[in-house]
Amino acid sequence: MAGHTPHQLRNNKLAFLISSHIHADQAEPDSSYFTRHRAVELKLTGWVRNTDNKKVEGEAQGEEDAVAAFLKHINIGPRHAHVVRLDKEDREVVEGETEFEIRR
Repeated sequence: MAGHTPHQLRNNKLAFLISSHIHADQAEPDSSYFTRHRAVELKLTGWVRNTDNKKVEGEAQGEEDAVAAFLKHINIGPRHAHVVRLDKEDREVVEGETEFEIRR
């Protein structure tokens, strides 16, 4: 078809901060593992870590649709947590990033 250009995928990168209530019988690090698992499933790159004030923060990048799906997952959170706030901020895409890691 003349003048037709293939659909181009847009990459997106954002920082996120999750505030949640964790049920007392659950280990806090589970939230980072949940977040990483969802990111890897969606083929995103970036990082996540638990903060000293019991929040989860990180950066995620990948195809725009995958980032949107990721945000939906982390806004719900793992079964043992109740997400009360999800803050996000756009960031510049980092070229050459190849994995999603848990930072300490």
